[in-house]
Amino acid sequence: MPHPTHAPPIPALTIAPPAELSLEARMAATDAAMTILLEEAAVAYEVNTARIPTEPVDLGDVVTLPLTPTLQPPTPYPTPVAALLQRAHHRLLIGGWCSGALVDAEGARCLYGAIHIEARGDQSLESRGLEVLMDAIRRPFGDVDSVPSFNDAHRSGRVPMRMLDQAADLADARGL
Repeated sequence: MPHPTHAPPIPALTIAPPAELSLEARMAATDAAMTILLEEAAVAYEVNTARIPTEPVDLGDVVTLPLTPTLQPPTPYPTPVAALLQRAHHRLLIGGWCSGALVDAEGARCLYGAIHIEARGDQSLESRGLEVLMDAIRRPFGDVDSVPSFNDAHRSGRVPMRMLDQAADLADARGL
């Protein structure tokens, strides 16, 4: 049997260079690939967590105030509306919060009652304070009818008092 010294030549394949994709085509391909990856990840997440019972957590409810609030008010805001809302917040911390009444039998007050007493008869200041408080409430809660209805919709003062504190920050940021 003769031993071949050379292997027969392989026919040359002509490979066309890859066509250059446009930016839009590359973006569409990347978008499609990412959509598939995200859908797969979402399914995997749902499968992996389906057996775990969870309840949504509002971080504002996790961060709590000290059990015994300090008796000294914080450094007052320099603007009148912010200072009013800050004083009302401090009054609720010290005197207590209530719902369903302006002032309850123990002297605790609702949001409106705290702002009213801290405005010391200045109707304009009280009105501007309530407006800023409504703005602060509507940011996370949407369309709310009034401060008293928002106050009375809660079983504890945690959320209403947090909104009062945020309203003081908002008034200070607005220079009110």
